[in-house]
Amino acid sequence: MSTHRLCCAASALLVAIAAHALTPATLLTATASEPRAFGYQVGDVVSRTVSVHAPQGLVLDEASLPQPGARGRALELRSVAMRNHAEPGGRRVELSLTYQVFLAPMQVRTLETPTFTLRFSGQPRAQEVRIEAWPISVSPLLPVEAPARRGLGDLRPDTPPPLIDTTAVRSRVAAYAALALLLLGYLVYVYFGLPWWTRGHRPFTLAWRALRSSKAASAEAQRRDAFARLHEALNRTAGEVVFEQGIDRFVSAHPRFAPLRADLVSFFEQSRREFFAPGEQDASDSRWLLGLCRRCRDAERGAA
Repeated sequence: MSTHRLCCAASALLVAIAAHALTPATLLTATASEPRAFGYQVGDVVSRTVSVHAPQGLVLDEASLPQPGARGRALELRSVAMRNHAEPGGRRVELSLTYQVFLAPMQVRTLETPTFTLRFSGQPRAQEVRIEAWPISVSPLLPVEAPARRGLGDLRPDTPPPLIDTTAVRSRVAAYAALALLLLGYLVYVYFGLPWWTRGHRPFTLAWRALRSSKAASAEAQRRDAFARLHEALNRTAGEVVFEQGIDRFVSAHPRFAPLRADLVSFFEQSRREFFAPGEQDASDSRWLLGLCRRCRDAERGAA
């Protein structure tokens, strides 16, 4: 009888110990601050907060935390932040989970935050707490069939690009073009126009043209006109009145006429006889004067 009472006492003690070990003060408790379950669209961010009360002696195994960064899911976990707060009889572990919606459904669709289990190790024994899923309703950006109202139906054509005011640019281009034309005209005048005009207005060139087109009434008048025009051409070329004694100075100042020195001496002799010793003249004098004028013209332009 005493043995039976001893067994009963031992059983009662074991039950009391087990009941004490399983009291709420030694168990994990979890609460969640859930976001709203509706009104989300693609790109929206969803935040969820989970608080776990851990009794003294239990430590969270961080390997059991959900891992962010998994790609390709409709609801992707972007970040997990953990904070520990001391409380009477233990500590509170607070998790802030941030999700982002990566789904654009054609119709309203319900997603769920993934379920995960947190593990705690330590005394009096290792424990786990399960965090259940939470539903999230995702709406489409637009209905499947858009209304036929203007602006909500078919795709609208691209907006034409805005026009840029090019008035200042066009003004500068016009100014540059005008300046370039002026410079081009100047270069053409200096390198083409002026030499061409100068070649056509050289003294012996003008004399040659005048003699070729001369329509004097008589041979004597034609001869005197030739003498006069040759004298004028010599004077204009020298920049002074040239006399017979000044032929060497003229040839020295204008070397291109050096091969014609003998002809110039003969010209001055014939001119003196023509104007100061009139007499019978050779009929070939006019042709010789015309030939001399042509040779002087060639020497003048460097073709002699």
